[in-house]
Amino acid sequence: MTEITSNNPDSLTPDIDVIVEAPEAAPLTTTFAELGVREEIVRALAEGGIEHTFAIQELTLPLALTGDDLIGQARTGMGKTFAFGVPLLHRLVTDESRPLTGIPRALIVVPTRELCLQVYDDLASAAKYLKVGDRKLSVTSIYGGRPYEPQIEALQKGVDVVVGTPGRLLDLAQQGHLQLGGLSVLVLDEADEMLDLGFLPDIERILKQIPTDRQAMLFSATMPDPIITLARTFMNQPTHIRAEAPHSAATHDSTEQFAYRAHALDKVEMVARILQADARGATMIFTRTKRTAQKVADELAERGFKVGAVHGDLGQGAREKALKAFRTGEVDVLVATDVAARGIDIDDITHVINYQIPEDEQAYVHRIGRTGRAGKTGIAVTLVDWDELPRWTMIDKALGLDNPDPVETYSNSPHLHTELNIPTDATGSIGKATRSTESKDRPRREPRGGNQRDGDQRDGERPARSRDRTRQRTRGGGSPGTGHVEGTGRVENPDAGAVHQAPADGEGAPSGDGTGPAKRRRRRRRPSTNSAAPSAG
Repeated sequence: MTEITSNNPDSLTPDIDVIVEAPEAAPLTTTFAELGVREEIVRALAEGGIEHTFAIQELTLPLALTGDDLIGQARTGMGKTFAFGVPLLHRLVTDESRPLTGIPRALIVVPTRELCLQVYDDLASAAKYLKVGDRKLSVTSIYGGRPYEPQIEALQKGVDVVVGTPGRLLDLAQQGHLQLGGLSVLVLDEADEMLDLGFLPDIERILKQIPTDRQAMLFSATMPDPIITLARTFMNQPTHIRAEAPHSAATHDSTEQFAYRAHALDKVEMVARILQADARGATMIFTRTKRTAQKVADELAERGFKVGAVHGDLGQGAREKALKAFRTGEVDVLVATDVAARGIDIDDITHVINYQIPEDEQAYVHRIGRTGRAGKTGIAVTLVDWDELPRWTMIDKALGLDNPDPVETYSNSPHLHTELNIPTDATGSIGKATRSTESKDRPRREPRGGNQRDGDQRDGERPARSRDRTRQRTRGGGSPGTGHVEGTGRVENPDAGAVHQAPADGEGAPSGDGTGPAKRRRRRRRPSTNSAAPSAG
């Protein structure tokens, strides 16, 4: 049953209409074709296995296709991308009054690079059959962490839909490469995350450069007051669409949640057991800090798990490589900080593990929203350290989880194995150590006391010692432990850490039978301009 209220005093603002639909998990019976979407888009979506609409899409499309401004609100994983993407693409190729000229006609602003790539992939896939005359509709992505030149070149060739992050969009607009004056559609996706990341000033600067005569759509999982204020400044009587009951839980009902009080030194061991649970598929592990994310990824790799990492210390190329490996199944465990929570759209993640407690209840909702998506079930496990208990109590109260004091749990606790379906014989490792996807891309530090060789060994391994190098005591004043490295002309004293030059012709090397001591040869010095003869010393 759909309830429609116009100018409802209980709505977010007196000038925003509200449509509330309950429940969000209603059977998927309506198709995109039935809602009047162009055949080219329907065919492209069907090839990706998408035919029926989710609740947010079913409610959004009729309004968006007519050009109305709207606010779409639904929990993570319920189809918001196609809720704005499908009508956007449909209108661009249908509106004959605004022909496509290569100047951007639609702009989609997203908070993170990962989400930018995800939205770009979805829209490019849905638009692959769309043409206006002989010209194919083009979509491009604009985000930081990548060189400017390819993005500028794409804009110069002509593009119809731009998906981008605020910072890079502003840079290219201010440089004159991105023209915003021809926009007919503007979308702000994951607006609450942009608020959390401090992007609202950038958004306001972007809004000042776009025409007032355009359609605006704002999508978000939550609606804090600053987002509502922003909506009122640039939207024209928007309709607020919520694909959920007004007082429904903030988290998916299909996600089973567990919380355990865990000791910091036992957390990795607990995670290793959880990763061996029956029917465990793709898994995301969230941490609060970049250092912890990399530490957990490395330790799990040492225990034999196929793991990647995504965090702010990585270059954009390494982050994209880790995400691609996770999507393709090359790795089935991804350790990430919260910045990645909004950019990974994979429907078959079975487990989410909160290795560290998130900052607040909204971050918790976004984290565990990675599982239980698209009507599927999932498991969310939160490990609460003793010093994290106050924050967890706040989150528990805000979301009504009814678990303010999690039971003390260790990796060998029977209830952990029982509740999460972990085999009783599971141990802290599953075999030979692997390399985390991210670790393969990191430059290796040189070993202390010497320089790294020129790359003739695998990354992460120390160079193998030469079999010809020997160490032995010397006579005649030679220092103990000094040996000659065959063919290198170097004599090393490992105790003192000094390296001395020796003749390269092999004199002074140990005798072939190994019975005699190495002869010590005087070091020759080049004649100096300030002395008549070299020192004999």
